[in-house]
Amino acid sequence: MPRPVTLFTGQWADLPFEEMCRLASSWGYDGLEIACWGDHFEVDRALNEPGYVEGRHAILKKYNLKVFAISNHLVGQAVCDHPIDERHKGILPSRLWGDGDPEGVRQRCAEEMKNTARAAAKLGVKVVVGFTGSSIWHTVAMFPPVPPAMVDAGYKDFADRWNPILDVFDEVGVKFAHEVHPSEFPMTIGQLCGLLKQSIIVQLSALTSIRATSSGKI
Repeated sequence: MPRPVTLFTGQWADLPFEEMCRLASSWGYDGLEIACWGDHFEVDRALNEPGYVEGRHAILKKYNLKVFAISNHLVGQAVCDHPIDERHKGILPSRLWGDGDPEGVRQRCAEEMKNTARAAAKLGVKVVVGFTGSSIWHTVAMFPPVPPAMVDAGYKDFADRWNPILDVFDEVGVKFAHEVHPSEFPMTIGQLCGLLKQSIIVQLSALTSIRATSSGKI
Protein backbone atom coordinates (compact mmCIF):
# COMPACT_ATOMS: atom_id res chain seq x y z
CA MET A 1 0.00 0.00 0.00
CA PRO A 2 1.43 3.43 -0.92
CA ARG A 3 2.47 5.67 1.93
CA PRO A 4 -0.33 8.19 2.64
CA VAL A 5 0.47 11.83 1.93
CA THR A 6 -0.72 14.14 4.69
CA LEU A 7 -0.84 17.87 5.35
CA PHE A 8 -0.17 19.69 8.62
CA THR A 9 -2.96 22.20 9.17
CA GLY A 10 -1.13 24.63 11.48
CA GLN A 11 -0.12 27.05 8.73
CA TRP A 12 -3.79 27.49 7.87
CA ALA A 13 -5.21 27.71 11.38
CA ASP A 14 -6.94 30.97 10.44
CA LEU A 15 -9.23 28.95 8.17
CA PRO A 16 -12.20 27.03 9.59
CA PHE A 17 -11.51 23.32 9.95
CA GLU A 18 -14.06 22.27 7.36
CA GLU A 19 -12.64 24.68 4.79
CA MET A 20 -9.16 23.30 5.52
CA CYS A 21 -10.46 19.78 4.92
CA ARG A 22 -12.15 20.81 1.68
CA LEU A 23 -8.95 22.37 0.38
CA ALA A 24 -6.70 19.49 1.45
CA SER A 25 -9.01 17.03 -0.26
CA SER A 26 -9.10 19.11 -3.45
CA TRP A 27 -5.28 19.20 -3.43
CA GLY A 28 -5.13 15.41 -3.37
CA TYR A 29 -4.02 14.75 0.23
CA ASP A 30 -4.92 11.49 1.92
CA GLY A 31 -5.17 12.90 5.41
CA LEU A 32 -4.18 15.51 7.96
CA GLU A 33 -1.96 16.19 10.92
CA ILE A 34 -4.40 18.42 12.77
CA ALA A 35 -3.19 21.46 14.72
CA CYS A 36 -4.57 22.03 18.21
CA TRP A 37 -5.12 25.72 17.59
CA GLY A 38 -7.53 27.83 15.64
CA ASP A 39 -10.73 25.79 15.53
CA HIS A 40 -9.07 22.73 14.01
CA PHE A 41 -8.89 20.61 17.17
CA GLU A 42 -9.65 21.96 20.63
CA VAL A 43 -8.35 19.72 23.38
CA ASP A 44 -10.72 20.93 26.09
CA ARG A 45 -13.76 20.47 23.85
CA ALA A 46 -12.59 17.02 22.75
CA LEU A 47 -12.46 15.85 26.36
CA ASN A 48 -15.56 17.61 27.69
CA GLU A 49 -18.05 18.22 24.88
CA PRO A 50 -20.25 15.29 23.84
CA GLY A 51 -20.12 14.70 20.09
CA TYR A 52 -17.11 16.93 19.43
CA VAL A 53 -14.72 14.12 18.41
CA GLU A 54 -17.43 12.40 16.38
CA GLY A 55 -18.07 15.70 14.61
CA ARG A 56 -14.43 16.01 13.62
CA HIS A 57 -14.48 12.49 12.20
CA ALA A 58 -17.65 13.29 10.27
CA ILE A 59 -16.03 16.30 8.61
CA LEU A 60 -12.95 14.26 7.71
CA LYS A 61 -15.11 11.50 6.25
CA LYS A 62 -17.10 14.03 4.22
CA TYR A 63 -13.89 14.99 2.41
CA ASN A 64 -12.44 11.46 2.25
CA LEU A 65 -9.61 12.28 4.65
CA LYS A 66 -8.04 10.45 7.57
CA VAL A 67 -6.27 11.86 10.61
CA PHE A 68 -2.84 10.42 11.34
CA ALA A 69 -1.65 12.75 14.13
CA ILE A 70 -2.48 15.88 16.06
CA SER A 71 -0.01 18.61 16.96
CA ASN A 72 0.26 20.94 19.93
CA HIS A 73 3.51 22.81 19.35
CA LEU A 74 2.40 26.11 20.85
CA VAL A 75 1.41 24.70 24.22
CA GLY A 76 4.39 22.34 24.41
CA GLN A 77 6.72 25.28 23.85
CA ALA A 78 5.57 26.92 27.06
CA VAL A 79 6.21 23.87 29.26
CA CYS A 80 9.94 24.57 29.66
CA ASP A 81 10.45 28.02 28.19
CA HIS A 82 12.26 30.79 30.02
CA PRO A 83 11.38 33.58 29.90
CA ILE A 84 7.61 33.35 29.55
CA ASP A 85 6.49 36.68 28.11
CA GLU A 86 4.32 38.50 25.60
CA ARG A 87 5.35 36.10 22.83
CA HIS A 88 3.65 33.24 24.65
CA LYS A 89 0.60 35.34 25.43
CA GLY A 90 0.21 35.78 21.68
CA ILE A 91 0.12 32.04 20.94
CA LEU A 92 -1.63 30.52 23.95
CA PRO A 93 -5.36 30.32 24.71
CA SER A 94 -6.39 32.79 27.40
CA ARG A 95 -7.37 29.91 29.70
CA LEU A 96 -3.73 28.75 29.68
CA TRP A 97 -2.16 32.19 29.84
CA GLY A 98 -4.32 33.13 32.84
CA ASP A 99 -2.73 35.95 34.80
CA GLY A 100 0.58 35.50 32.98
CA ASP A 101 2.54 34.32 36.00
CA PRO A 102 5.35 32.36 34.29
CA GLU A 103 5.30 29.29 36.50
CA GLY A 104 1.53 29.17 36.39
CA VAL A 105 1.65 29.27 32.59
CA ARG A 106 4.18 26.43 32.51
CA GLN A 107 2.12 24.26 34.84
CA ARG A 108 -1.14 24.87 32.99
CA CYS A 109 0.54 24.05 29.70
CA ALA A 110 2.02 20.86 31.16
CA GLU A 111 -1.48 19.76 32.16
CA GLU A 112 -2.74 20.66 28.70
CA MET A 113 -0.09 18.43 27.11
CA LYS A 114 -1.27 15.55 29.30
CA ASN A 115 -4.80 16.27 28.15
CA THR A 116 -3.60 16.41 24.55
CA ALA A 117 -2.46 12.79 24.88
CA ARG A 118 -5.86 11.86 26.30
CA ALA A 119 -7.66 13.75 23.51
CA ALA A 120 -5.51 12.04 20.87
CA ALA A 121 -6.44 8.65 22.28
CA LYS A 122 -10.12 9.63 22.23
CA LEU A 123 -9.75 10.74 18.60
CA GLY A 124 -8.10 7.42 17.77
CA VAL A 125 -4.64 8.66 16.81
CA LYS A 126 -1.37 7.33 18.18
CA VAL A 127 0.93 10.34 17.73
CA VAL A 128 1.06 13.88 19.09
CA VAL A 129 3.66 16.12 17.46
CA GLY A 130 5.08 19.07 19.33
CA PHE A 131 7.78 21.20 20.85
CA THR A 132 9.20 20.98 24.37
CA GLY A 133 10.53 24.47 25.01
CA SER A 134 13.83 25.02 26.83
CA SER A 135 14.82 26.83 29.99
CA ILE A 136 18.36 27.43 28.73
CA TRP A 137 17.99 28.19 25.03
CA HIS A 138 18.19 31.91 25.79
CA THR A 139 21.79 31.35 26.94
CA VAL A 140 23.01 30.06 23.56
CA ALA A 141 25.89 32.16 22.18
CA MET A 142 25.61 34.56 25.11
CA PHE A 143 28.26 36.37 27.14
CA PRO A 144 29.35 35.82 29.87
CA PRO A 145 29.92 32.13 29.14
CA VAL A 146 27.36 29.67 30.48
CA PRO A 147 28.75 27.48 33.30
CA PRO A 148 28.20 23.71 33.05
CA ALA A 149 26.02 23.78 36.17
CA MET A 150 23.50 25.99 34.38
CA VAL A 151 23.30 23.53 31.50
CA ASP A 152 22.90 20.65 33.95
CA ALA A 153 20.05 22.52 35.63
CA GLY A 154 18.40 22.87 32.23
CA TYR A 155 18.59 19.12 31.68
CA LYS A 156 17.02 18.50 35.08
CA ASP A 157 14.28 21.05 34.46
CA PHE A 158 13.45 19.34 31.17
CA ALA A 159 13.26 15.94 32.88
CA ASP A 160 11.22 17.16 35.83
CA ARG A 161 8.63 18.87 33.65
CA TRP A 162 8.28 16.33 30.85
CA ASN A 163 8.42 13.04 32.75
CA PRO A 164 4.91 13.43 34.24
CA ILE A 165 3.58 14.41 30.81
CA LEU A 166 5.14 11.39 29.14
CA ASP A 167 3.78 9.15 31.88
CA VAL A 168 0.30 10.04 30.63
CA PHE A 169 1.32 9.41 27.03
CA ASP A 170 2.46 5.94 28.12
CA GLU A 171 -0.77 5.33 30.03
CA VAL A 172 -3.01 6.10 27.04
CA GLY A 173 -0.80 4.46 24.39
CA VAL A 174 0.11 7.62 22.48
CA LYS A 175 3.61 8.62 21.36
CA PHE A 176 5.04 12.13 21.63
CA ALA A 177 6.91 13.03 18.44
CA HIS A 178 9.36 15.82 19.24
CA GLU A 179 9.94 18.15 16.30
CA VAL A 180 13.63 19.01 16.28
CA HIS A 181 13.80 22.78 15.98
CA PRO A 182 15.72 25.80 17.33
CA SER A 183 14.58 26.82 20.85
CA GLU A 184 13.75 23.22 21.77
CA PHE A 185 15.40 20.74 24.09
CA PRO A 186 17.07 18.65 22.78
CA MET A 187 17.68 20.17 19.34
CA THR A 188 21.17 19.03 18.44
CA ILE A 189 23.05 15.75 18.56
CA GLY A 190 25.30 17.40 21.14
CA GLN A 191 22.35 18.14 23.42
CA LEU A 192 21.02 14.63 22.97
CA CYS A 193 24.42 13.18 23.88
CA GLY A 194 24.49 15.45 26.92
CA LEU A 195 21.17 14.06 28.07
CA LEU A 196 22.37 10.50 27.50
CA LYS A 197 25.63 11.18 29.32
CA GLN A 198 23.74 12.36 32.37
CA SER A 199 21.35 9.38 32.26
CA ILE A 200 18.40 11.66 31.67
CA ILE A 201 16.87 10.10 28.58
CA VAL A 202 15.69 6.56 29.21
CA GLN A 203 13.67 5.94 26.08
CA LEU A 204 13.98 7.15 22.51
CA SER A 205 11.55 5.62 20.04
CA ALA A 206 11.60 5.64 16.26
CA LEU A 207 9.20 8.58 16.50
CA THR A 208 11.63 10.51 18.71
CA SER A 209 9.35 9.97 21.66
CA ILE A 210 11.52 11.22 24.49
CA ARG A 211 11.29 9.95 28.03
CA ALA A 212 13.39 11.73 30.59
CA THR A 213 14.41 11.13 34.15
CA SER A 214 16.25 13.24 36.66
CA SER A 215 16.86 10.28 38.97
CA GLY A 216 19.67 8.80 36.94
CA LYS A 217 17.86 5.45 36.75
CA ILE A 218 17.58 3.64 33.43
